[in-house]
Amino acid sequence: MAQWTILLFCLYGALHGHEIQPPSLQDCCQDGRDRALGGQDCTVLPLISSSHTCRIAQEQCCAAAVLENLCNNGISLARTQGACERPFFQGDPWETQISKMCCDCCVLGLMAASRGLGCELQGLLLGRQCVYTAQTCCGKNTTEEVKPNPEATAEPKPSANTKPPEDLDSCKDSTCSQLCVGNGTCACHDGYQLKKDGVNCEDVNECLTGSHNCILGQICINTEGSFRCQRETGCGTGYELRENNSCQDIDECALGTHNCGPDFTCTNTAGSFRCHPKERCADGFIQDAAGSCIDINECVAHSSPCLPGHTCINTVGSYTCRRNTVTCGRGYHLTEDGTRCEDVDECRTGNVCGDHGCLNLVGSYRCECRVGFIFNSITKLCEDINECRHYPGRLCAHRCENTEGSYQCSCTTGFKLSHDGRNCDDVNECEANPCSQECANVYGSYQCYCRRGYQLSDLDGITCEDIDECALPAGGHVCSYRCSNIPGSFYCSCPPTGYTLAPNGRTCQDIDECIAGSHTCSVSESCFNVQGGFRCLSFKCPPNFRQTAQGRCERVTCEFTRDPASCFSLPLRISFYNISLPTNAPVPADVFRMGPSNSVPGDEMLLKIASGDEEGYFAVQQQAYGGVISLRRALSEPRDFFLTVEMRLIRYGTAHLYMAKIAVFVTHEQPSRAFTPLPYSSLSNLQGQF
Repeated sequence: MAQWTILLFCLYGALHGHEIQPPSLQDCCQDGRDRALGGQDCTVLPLISSSHTCRIAQEQCCAAAVLENLCNNGISLARTQGACERPFFQGDPWETQISKMCCDCCVLGLMAASRGLGCELQGLLLGRQCVYTAQTCCGKNTTEEVKPNPEATAEPKPSANTKPPEDLDSCKDSTCSQLCVGNGTCACHDGYQLKKDGVNCEDVNECLTGSHNCILGQICINTEGSFRCQRETGCGTGYELRENNSCQDIDECALGTHNCGPDFTCTNTAGSFRCHPKERCADGFIQDAAGSCIDINECVAHSSPCLPGHTCINTVGSYTCRRNTVTCGRGYHLTEDGTRCEDVDECRTGNVCGDHGCLNLVGSYRCECRVGFIFNSITKLCEDINECRHYPGRLCAHRCENTEGSYQCSCTTGFKLSHDGRNCDDVNECEANPCSQECANVYGSYQCYCRRGYQLSDLDGITCEDIDECALPAGGHVCSYRCSNIPGSFYCSCPPTGYTLAPNGRTCQDIDECIAGSHTCSVSESCFNVQGGFRCLSFKCPPNFRQTAQGRCERVTCEFTRDPASCFSLPLRISFYNISLPTNAPVPADVFRMGPSNSVPGDEMLLKIASGDEEGYFAVQQQAYGGVISLRRALSEPRDFFLTVEMRLIRYGTAHLYMAKIAVFVTHEQPSRAFTPLPYSSLSNLQGQF
């Protein structure tokens, strides 16, 4: 397409760039168009003039007519069918390419017109020929679109034979270098242009301005006032380039540039030459390129050298004919007289088809196969039809197995063959009780389930095994003390004494033997409940002290009965406290607080453990208004402590002594996997005694 487009525009430049007499140029062009419409090849047109320009016009107008006709075919197809596929066009590949280009560009124009986009096709960088075709189909007048450059279509420059329009008298004193057109205006001959001074003329380089008419394969060479076209490539071996750019055959025989030997004669051919031997060979022989005589195979060189019924046999320098013998092909045999072949009835000569039917044919036979078989024309046998392969998925619901002359259906596990022998029905496996406990039928299989407290075995998937709830990762929190597994369940138990199982069946609760009356304390003793047991306690005030009141079992108070000033070494008050702590309690833990019931500015207090803590399990923390007794060492085993704590208070310069007898019972912690620290006891003394 690009080559024909270049040829079309080269013609355009030739028609507008040179001043040739219109009648002769038009005649040359019209001759080329007529020959193109007549189907002639534009590259081998007969010349109607010796003019080089006429030949160019003749060839280019012929090519333009061919291009126009091919483009019109594409436009016609786009307007009628709207499709531009290559198979719709006829001709050589370059011809179909031009027609398809014009068809595609016409489709663009028709689309633009149908959508109201305008025929300018803004934003589309199409070729000039494509733009012209698209705007033609769009409906716009494209006369302006195909105009060449203004320089190429300007008014023809006056030539040497052109008479100026003004009176010649006005050019008598003209200084123009070439032509004067009147009123002191200068002009130039064709191939020249006026300089800026308006007087002198200079040569126009048509090769640079593009106004030459050189075709593809030629290069433009500028000359003074004109140009000439020269072929880019040579003419090839055996040809030489002439001044008119045509290639002429070289006569190697006349020039003596051939390489034929002395025994050969040189004969010139187009682009080359031939060497023919001077001496001839005898009949039945022919000379080769080296001059040697070789035998002629008459059986191949001649169509029918022998009579019908004979065979040609080549010999050196001649040939012989031999009568043919009758040879019968497969499926035929000679008659008794040996003159002709007749058909063999294979169906009677043997059991060629086995248990299938047999049909004799001329020169052959055919087996009529039973149902489920097909005849193989190559092996001449009936072969089984693999119905499962020929009709996959259409014969059997699950599996298809080919058999001799038929097929058989089967089902996968969990299904059974239906009565029709093709479909598969689900099998209810639960009817056979495959599971140890519960069974649920599913499509194609079954699922075993277990009752609460059991789990399905990972080994066979049907046996239910007991779940050891006590051994599960969360089993440690099932029971607060001890968990015992039983088939399908579990139960919790508590220590044998001091605890009872809570209503939830998992938690152990301490038994308050003192409230329940199950203790063994005497009448004179007080019962004090601890975790998992009890203590029998007796309280007796020392001499010079009396019990002020019977309080709770955890606290009994003895007061000094004499004048406090009579003996400052004795405490004013002795209080008895009972405290219960579990083993493994987090330390430090405050167990007892001691201080005055009210404070006076200037008070001084000193708290110490007088006895009962020889191993240092407890510590005293002095505070502004009293002190705190804390357990600072953890105890993992039960133990009883009897502490004597003294607090000395100095108020208004007078010292007062107070004493607390504290029984600390460390017992086994309550049976529970999660220990919650007990809140420390804050027991105050000396309430309103100052």
